[in-house]
Amino acid sequence: MSTTGTAGPTGSALARRPAPVGRGGPLGSVRDSLVVARRNLIRMLRIPEVVVFGLVQPIMFVVLFSYVFGGSIAVGGSTDPGTYREYLMAGIFAQTVTFATAGAGAGIADDMHKGLIDRFRSLPMARGAVLTGRTLADLVQTALTLVVLAIVAVIVGWRIHEGLLRALAGFALLLLLGYAFSWIGALIGLSVRTPEAATSGGLIWLFPLTFISNAFVPADNMPTVLRTIAEWNPFSATVQAARELFGNLPAGYPVPSAWPMQHPVWASLLWSVLIIVVFRTLAVRKYRSATA
Repeated sequence: MSTTGTAGPTGSALARRPAPVGRGGPLGSVRDSLVVARRNLIRMLRIPEVVVFGLVQPIMFVVLFSYVFGGSIAVGGSTDPGTYREYLMAGIFAQTVTFATAGAGAGIADDMHKGLIDRFRSLPMARGAVLTGRTLADLVQTALTLVVLAIVAVIVGWRIHEGLLRALAGFALLLLLGYAFSWIGALIGLSVRTPEAATSGGLIWLFPLTFISNAFVPADNMPTVLRTIAEWNPFSATVQAARELFGNLPAGYPVPSAWPMQHPVWASLLWSVLIIVVFRTLAVRKYRSATA
């Protein structure tokens, strides 16, 4: 006597099965993204040492650059340490939000490595919601880091001179740049096999980007080629915009003739939006192919 049964789908069959399609249009996509962001924020709260260790490096940079280099770097013809501290802080803020890119890439690579992305893909949700939710959660963490860093900056002597609203606009530009760069981190995280590789890949290009800029020293002292790169660097545009909005450009500081330095707020906005559009498109496309 023989029995006949209906076999369940094999693992390979499940892998080939098309993922459910999310419903609800743009509003559904926003809802799915917020759900994923909430999940990531809860996980961050359960691992507070990640947030704490993320604060250590920028605080160290503030203290070291303020007190070790503060009296030896001339800004606007002045070597006053207080002048340099105010000049420095916009660069430290910008470096902090962009270095969060490595963490974003490592987090996505870790989710890929553990199969969590595949589990999300089996749900009827918008295809880009996983990445959007992750980048939004990283943005919230970065904003909290900036708040703590601003408090430390005030302690070491940093001040704003253009009013609260303009200062908030400066922080908004910094967070927009950080959000834009988190999409670069997302693409890197989807393109490598391990979180360690994502961390290395997320930092290796950030160091030249941040140091070939006006973040720590005026670009007019650089060789011609490096000065041109620094003046058109999206990182430099945001730093310059933040300095203007904070009122941290010292008297006599020479503003370069390059368009991004003459119109840094517009340049910062344009660079950030362009980076988001390009790298979000590439990251979502990579996500679809990586989990297909």
